[in-house]
Amino acid sequence: MIKIMDYSCTSSEEIFARGMSATGVEETVAAIIADIKENKDKALFKYCEKFDNTVTDNLEVTKEEIDEAFELVDKDLIEVMKKARDNIYDYHKHQVRNSFVIAEKDGIVLGQKVTPLERAGIYVPGGTAAYPSTVLMNTIPAKIAGVKEIIMTSPAKEGKINPVILAAAKIAGADRIFKAGGAQAVAAMAYGTESIPKVDKIVGPGNAFVAEAKKQVFGLVDIDMIAGPSEILVIADGTCDPKTVAADMLSQAEHDKLASAVLVTDSRELAEKTALEIDRQLKLLPRREIAEPSIENNGKIIIAESILQAIDIANEIAPEHLEVCVDNPFDYLDKIKNAGSIFLGKNCPEALGDYFAGPNHTLPTSGTAKFSSPLSVDDFVKKSAFTYYTKDALSKVCDDIACFAEKEGLSGHARSALVRFDKAGI
Repeated sequence: MIKIMDYSCTSSEEIFARGMSATGVEETVAAIIADIKENKDKALFKYCEKFDNTVTDNLEVTKEEIDEAFELVDKDLIEVMKKARDNIYDYHKHQVRNSFVIAEKDGIVLGQKVTPLERAGIYVPGGTAAYPSTVLMNTIPAKIAGVKEIIMTSPAKEGKINPVILAAAKIAGADRIFKAGGAQAVAAMAYGTESIPKVDKIVGPGNAFVAEAKKQVFGLVDIDMIAGPSEILVIADGTCDPKTVAADMLSQAEHDKLASAVLVTDSRELAEKTALEIDRQLKLLPRREIAEPSIENNGKIIIAESILQAIDIANEIAPEHLEVCVDNPFDYLDKIKNAGSIFLGKNCPEALGDYFAGPNHTLPTSGTAKFSSPLSVDDFVKKSAFTYYTKDALSKVCDDIACFAEKEGLSGHARSALVRFDKAGI
């Protein structure tokens, strides 16, 4: 059964403990990356055969394969994915940043130039489950940002990517798709091979090997984040239905044995009823073998003195997903400081955000919501500053520049300004 803790008499170490474990894959991943860097396609084909039983001399998915996959996917799902695409687009279009120019002083023009990335790489998992939602959530912000070319990789089993993944890629607008997964796919996008072009940034979730590979290639390319196990924290008062709260907690527990589901409530009665309900629903859950160890090892119910204290606890945990299951959730929104995505009220299951509402579901985990943000259009652009001064405008500040530079011991800096007015003594 899930642990129930009274906040007032439980140590902070136990309250705020996270179920993290070392992966031990660093050396394996480093060897794969080095092999891909050195041998490119030769190594990539080797790993595709070894791990995915894919034997081919062409990893790129053809238009015919995409069209064939599209026809295989349930038409109702196609329509749902199109609706989700529209919602995701409508939300993310508000994130677009514009360049700006400041010309408020004579002879001076300052500004910021926003430029989309040339090429973005999107990794889509293909393990125990297919995630077309990942395709939509990662591709659409890149399209809105104006990325010139979007490269997608996903593991293929015996030479075929799951049709629903390819259908989602077509709906979202991915430009090129490759049958490659794991650390080898990340390395291929980071260094480039004869088949897969080098990208500027790699985004998307994956297993421990994928996460470690992204970590190791960071700096050569940019990445979105190092994602840890999935998390949900539910704040609920005594008016909530324990059946609903339990279902919401299990929605994340079924992701991964390392996932965490936490309830913080001001009601002992709700805490106890939710614990019993979790046990009951676990028996009915198809992914029980995953959800049960998640609940037993990482799940917890914390009894707080008030909803305000519950929010303080949530801010310290900084969860990936935060549900605020109260009748007047907007009364508390300003008090929430640290959360990846916030679901307000009793009618906002986390699954609404995963699939359909529009906000991105690629979110900071493991407490990183204290300083990082969900995937957005911003992840696919870069910003350059620009400066223009006329000679007259520079003359008015030349001595100030030189003074500042000399105080830092950088005479060359000072001279570069002074020489334009024959003041450098050189």
